[in-house]
Amino acid sequence: LLAAAPHRFLFFVGATNILLAMLWWTLWLLDARYQWFGLAQPAIPAGWMHAIVMQYQVLSPFIFGFLLTVFPRWLSLPALGRWHYVPVGIGLLGGQLLTLAGLFGVPHLLYPGILLTTAGWLVGLAFLLQLLANEKQITWHAVSCAGALLLGLTGLLLVLAYGWSGNAMLMFAAIKFGSFGFLLPIYFTVCHRMLPFFASAVIPGYTIARPFWALALFWILILAHLALELAHGYAWLWLPDIALAALTAFLLSRWWPKQAKSPALLRVLLFGFSWLPISMALYAIQSLWFSSTGEFILGRAPAHALFIGYFGSLLVAMVTRVTQGHSGRPLELGKVAAFAFIVIQIVAMLRVLAELTSNSLFWQCIAAVLWLCAFLPWVVRSSWIYLTPRVDGQPG
Repeated sequence: LLAAAPHRFLFFVGATNILLAMLWWTLWLLDARYQWFGLAQPAIPAGWMHAIVMQYQVLSPFIFGFLLTVFPRWLSLPALGRWHYVPVGIGLLGGQLLTLAGLFGVPHLLYPGILLTTAGWLVGLAFLLQLLANEKQITWHAVSCAGALLLGLTGLLLVLAYGWSGNAMLMFAAIKFGSFGFLLPIYFTVCHRMLPFFASAVIPGYTIARPFWALALFWILILAHLALELAHGYAWLWLPDIALAALTAFLLSRWWPKQAKSPALLRVLLFGFSWLPISMALYAIQSLWFSSTGEFILGRAPAHALFIGYFGSLLVAMVTRVTQGHSGRPLELGKVAAFAFIVIQIVAMLRVLAELTSNSLFWQCIAAVLWLCAFLPWVVRSSWIYLTPRVDGQPG
């Protein structure tokens, strides 16, 4: 049954790893603060691995599950069979489990985990590129997602290259490729296509606004940000980041319904998207201050506004929407997803404010525990849906 549709298996893999990956990181933070468990530093420093696991292993199964489902629809091609997506799920699941085993004290499994993740990634990307090659016309949203996946593959190869060479700059680049080459373009592209579509489906008379100049401009700006990050040009990041904040705020204003009331599932999608202009504004403030003083006054606050606020919020909102629709259930947010979304907003704000306090590690621990509290009921409910037949009796 898990193999009945791409999203079933891959969403199940992602949902499982949300808890497993954050359980390890929560234990690590608590041990760093209180020395409760005596955890050893992994073969790759824990902070770096937190970034790698969350970007490349926790979120990628959701992304592949979504894209392997929607690419054939976007491109007007036949749906993929189970042997197109089952190997992807096996690679990503096995890679996650091996990597986490390496982090929990079996270090020789760490790099095989990254290698298996890369193998699953390659299989999924190959099938998506094959669909693009078979398309009779260009679907720019699909091209954008494929480009982001290629940059993500570059990041994974940089992780493997770091394991071979020990060059810390390769790991630094891998983390930046994951954030600004892979995740942010994927998330923005899916929002650009799906948010107006979702709104038009539930609000009579809603006008879809999907300007393709905005997608093209976004790519120019985000590649400029990535290049400046890789070159340590922090004093100039404000140039693309102010433009990114303005562009995404403009789109949010265009997408926001004019009606006083809209369904909760749409509202959480829009509220989740609102973290993107906020995070880019924080990046711009950080850069402007650095250009004047040489200090990073906000620390990792902009990054966590992006990762927890934007990526985390939209993960709950988007995956809930897809899970409800593809299981034959009403397109409703529901109490479990609403709880997860609300707590994630608290986690994002705590993690941002933690960078401004003198006791940052304490608040990081609180935020990590709350992340687990937010996602546990959501993962349990979602996993039950993936492990049971559709309620409407339809296949898939």
